[in-house]
Amino acid sequence: MPKPPHRQPPRWRPQHQWLRSRIPTPLAGWLLDTDSLTARIRRVCCGAFRVRVLGQGWARPRLDEQRVLGMRAGERALVREVQLLCDGEPWVYARTIIPASSLRGPQRRLAHLGERPLGAFLFADPGMRRGPVELARIRRGEQMYATAVSGLRRRPAAIWGRRSVFRIGGKPLLVSEVFLPGLGERD
Repeated sequence: MPKPPHRQPPRWRPQHQWLRSRIPTPLAGWLLDTDSLTARIRRVCCGAFRVRVLGQGWARPRLDEQRVLGMRAGERALVREVQLLCDGEPWVYARTIIPASSLRGPQRRLAHLGERPLGAFLFADPGMRRGPVELARIRRGEQMYATAVSGLRRRPAAIWGRRSVFRIGGKPLLVSEVFLPGLGERD
């Protein structure tokens, strides 16, 4: 029996499985860019860039997140949810899953980022490796949608996101980034 729509995770697929014509033109450059999203937003934002922490704590990741990270069922991870803001306007909602086993050694710092952007830490590490990018069109009622659009005046029927597994010191973490209305008008 299928889960009710509000409980369904977004349907993440490798970026090469998406027809380019299906991806909204204003967002294509953002979704397909594999460089630091934080650095790009800072370049494009003419005002103040800031990270707003929506929540951070230990939890069981969603089943699709556990699978992509190769975690055991019931294993807990540090879950961090933030918005990346330009002049106080949310441009991106990001959800990061860091398995407990990935928070050893120098990576312990990931648990104490506060309002510092994760991207600055990841892309500053010369040993960082990024896995393939997956894309999803996230609709009302699907997991992640409500949190991503919370606090927005305009809530579209669907929003687009990407996710990748990053490896720091060989240890995985999953970063999902959802692009919000307003960002698509930016280059």
